[in-house]
Amino acid sequence: MPHDAPPPHAPDRRFPRWVYGVGTEPDARFSLANERTFLAWARTGLALLAGGVALEALDLPVEPGMRLAAAVVLIALGSTAPAVAWWGWARGERAMRRGDPLPAPVGFGLLVAGVAVAGVLVLIGLLRA
Repeated sequence: MPHDAPPPHAPDRRFPRWVYGVGTEPDARFSLANERTFLAWARTGLALLAGGVALEALDLPVEPGMRLAAAVVLIALGSTAPAVAWWGWARGERAMRRGDPLPAPVGFGLLVAGVAVAGVLVLIGLLRA
């Protein structure tokens, strides 16, 4: 047993307890894959934030109202992506620990709809400019 792991009889002190305090330790490969998915969502959030800021900061030939609306949509999506990522990670980790089927992903529909709305707003803004 690794020297930094708590003994099997010790209570798990990792956060969040509602995730780590149930079931048995899953194969590390699955937990790490779940963590990589979380990190991909976090990177997506950063990219959406950067895109929204860039859209408004750069002097693009897009109607200002449409540009601002698209930027707000992208920034809002980018701001919510880390919370959605964390929630998805926690649900997946808990399901693996309990031996339950993995839960359906959350946030895909919101992400797709938001990016589509932002794209349509930019397209309309380009056509009107």
